[in-house]
Amino acid sequence: MSSRTELTAWQALEAHARDMQNKHMSDLFDEDDLRFAKFSLKSPNILLDYSKNLITEDTRKALIDLAEACDVESLRDKMFAGEKINRTEDRAVLHVALRDRTGEPLEADGDDVRAQVKHELERMRSLVAQVRGGDWRGYTGKPMTDVVSIGIGGSNLGPLMVTEALSGYSDGSLNVHYVSNIDGFQIAQTLRDLDPETTLFVVASKTFTTLETMTNASSAETWFLDKAKDKSFINRHFIAVSSNRPKAMEFGVAEENIFDMWDWVGGRFSLWSAIGLPIALNLGMEIFEELLEGAFEMDQHFLTEPLSKNAPVMLALMGVWNNNFLGRKAHALLPYDQCLHRLPAYMQQAEMESNGKSVNWSGERIDYSSVPLIWGEVGINGQHAFYQCLHQGTQIVPADFIGSVEPTVAVKGHHDALMANFFAQSEAMMRGISADQVREELSAKGMGSERIEEIVNHKVHEGNRPTNTILLQKVDARSLGSLIAMYEHKIFVQGIIWEVHSFDQWGVELGKVLANGILAELAPDAEVGAGHDASTRNLIEYYKKAR
Repeated sequence: MSSRTELTAWQALEAHARDMQNKHMSDLFDEDDLRFAKFSLKSPNILLDYSKNLITEDTRKALIDLAEACDVESLRDKMFAGEKINRTEDRAVLHVALRDRTGEPLEADGDDVRAQVKHELERMRSLVAQVRGGDWRGYTGKPMTDVVSIGIGGSNLGPLMVTEALSGYSDGSLNVHYVSNIDGFQIAQTLRDLDPETTLFVVASKTFTTLETMTNASSAETWFLDKAKDKSFINRHFIAVSSNRPKAMEFGVAEENIFDMWDWVGGRFSLWSAIGLPIALNLGMEIFEELLEGAFEMDQHFLTEPLSKNAPVMLALMGVWNNNFLGRKAHALLPYDQCLHRLPAYMQQAEMESNGKSVNWSGERIDYSSVPLIWGEVGINGQHAFYQCLHQGTQIVPADFIGSVEPTVAVKGHHDALMANFFAQSEAMMRGISADQVREELSAKGMGSERIEEIVNHKVHEGNRPTNTILLQKVDARSLGSLIAMYEHKIFVQGIIWEVHSFDQWGVELGKVLANGILAELAPDAEVGAGHDASTRNLIEYYKKAR
């Protein structure tokens, strides 16, 4: 089999990594006061500083050589041109078309994609204006006060993350709620204080058959009809986002209230489409379109800038360097804006569902790591939870620190205190504190030498722990759009270098198929299939007897 590891550029990086293993970032900074200037760049709405990685200019050159050897630029251009780069599903990958602002025609399977997107955006504008303006009336003639978005995965995580991130810009005219978990607790809690007469449901499912989504949608329908009584009223209270119009209409959604999804958009990249209706309903169409503008600006940056000045590319290459050549198998996302608290969960799906693959484009097993474990939490909270491990644990975990110059809400004294921690933590992870520094510090506090030697090693921080710093001017719709698009393109670049198909998710399907079979077996009189392993069979039997 052929492997990326056979590339001259890959092998050069392996040799270079052996040379770099004994270097310390603090020494690199001490030797070169221009390091920040060399290893940071400005992109639309974002400053990216990647200087706190264990790299030199030789490292960057070698990584760019690898990207060129993997044909990153050519494949990028093919994606933007609408070629079918999703080979396992024979589809184009055109989430970038959802936020394109040029208006130039673009074809996929003989259809003008940009015309389709424009049409759906106009429909969204109309719906949002009606609902937010109070002209959309429920079955008793009352305007809507609440929107419940029902979906899962990409139909939930993206809109939820954006709604939370931009909640400071909401005028409060509509309350938006999200339901994704098939656990009945979530939908019961969500509906408990709502009024069927003033509640609008947005059901998002490409196939309109997704078990979790349709179970929740059916429960919402039951809750609604318990009061409304007449199923014909569903068309005033249920909107669908789906590619399966017949199924949505069978459910009771009026055809004019069904918004399109397309095969050339993966769920985890779909918040820019009608999947983002809850965002627009909550914040207004103007803010939603600002989100699109920010993403488009990053798209143009990604499309036109040379690799060495390209933020998504450099972010991707730092990840490849840390993962594949320095052996770092996890990566943390640490936002220091509370409004970005759902970003790590969103990026978990975007990165791990995209690149969590173990075979290459030819279907051969790869002999190197693909995506690392992606995890994270709001940084200031993490400092009092898992940062102990980040600073002194046996595993080195690279991290992205994400912050903003201006707060979303200014409260005197808060943002500077927050950002002091933001800057301090990445510096501490890079520089650390040596045994001699610990001794000097404790001695200055009057501690005796014998006691110092007992505890000195406990206080040593080795440092040399890589971080990227991502700084926005402010978390607003435009900068958030750029941030999300930057990570989307990072995922794309890494997928090319790892030679994995980033835009399918077959690993999600197996569990769904098995769950559908087991669901039938959970009926009281149903037999548990003999095809299960002993553990699964006995667990199902135990559950049925104990419930």
